[in-house]
Amino acid sequence: MTHTGIGLRIEGLSKSYGRHRVLRDVDLEMRPGEFLAIVGRSGCGKSTLLRLIAGLETPDAGSLTFDRDASSSSRSAVRMIFQDARLLPWETVLSNVRLGVRPELRARGLRDEREARARALLGAVGLADRAADWPGRLSGGQRQRVALARGLMSEPGLLLLDEPLGALDALTRLEMQQLIAELWRASGFTAALVTHDIHEAVALADRVIVLEEGAIVAEERIAIARPRANDDRRFVETAALLLNRILGTMPSSLPSSIPPSDGSALRRDALHPSLPQGSALRGRADEHAERARTP
Repeated sequence: MTHTGIGLRIEGLSKSYGRHRVLRDVDLEMRPGEFLAIVGRSGCGKSTLLRLIAGLETPDAGSLTFDRDASSSSRSAVRMIFQDARLLPWETVLSNVRLGVRPELRARGLRDEREARARALLGAVGLADRAADWPGRLSGGQRQRVALARGLMSEPGLLLLDEPLGALDALTRLEMQQLIAELWRASGFTAALVTHDIHEAVALADRVIVLEEGAIVAEERIAIARPRANDDRRFVETAALLLNRILGTMPSSLPSSIPPSDGSALRRDALHPSLPQGSALRGRADEHAERARTP
């Protein structure tokens, strides 16, 4: 199931709803096969950006150019997965996966090949034995696995993930993160993930961008070897620094070097100097800093 991701260049992208400007002159480039995470406060324009890339919304200004000359075939190679699995309750699990095939491929026939691919994808997400079940009999995590298999059915060059794990419990969420990482490495598609979970962004992404009031205000490459453990010091420090950047207490980029392994250079006041003692936000940042300081 190996295929090649597509690249994307965004220039001057803007979008407003009435008088509310959601995106402001966004410039962004995604390399083929890259995994990008998009983080920021609620309402900063993250999901709107994905919807514009997917063609579900029309920009007011700016351009999106795929590395296949923005042709219709490039747009059809884009797939989006939402927080809600959006499965058809009157179709079986297998039938829901089959629905993910691109129309032009469906028109070519090849019914047996589509059936084999759908079953292979169900096996890849660990649900081969649930092919004949109805979606209503699945757990939330299992339904998201079906949605992921459906999204991969068309061999997308670009997979957009709009908080697909947001409604899952902690353990299921970790399992799904591992599954997404494995399928991304195996398939080679380009991925863009919107998430409110900073640890999720650091665990999965090659690069994280921070949106604030519709503009990209920070960008960081995650130079941590895979697979990534969320108790690794570099992981914890990177997550803490990104969190503080979102809270508005950090410079626009992370330091080029990580503090010494004994944690001597990692001080709470250095991580979030402007947060008052006793505040809820300070407490969250303190928790990240404490995890980084603990051997």
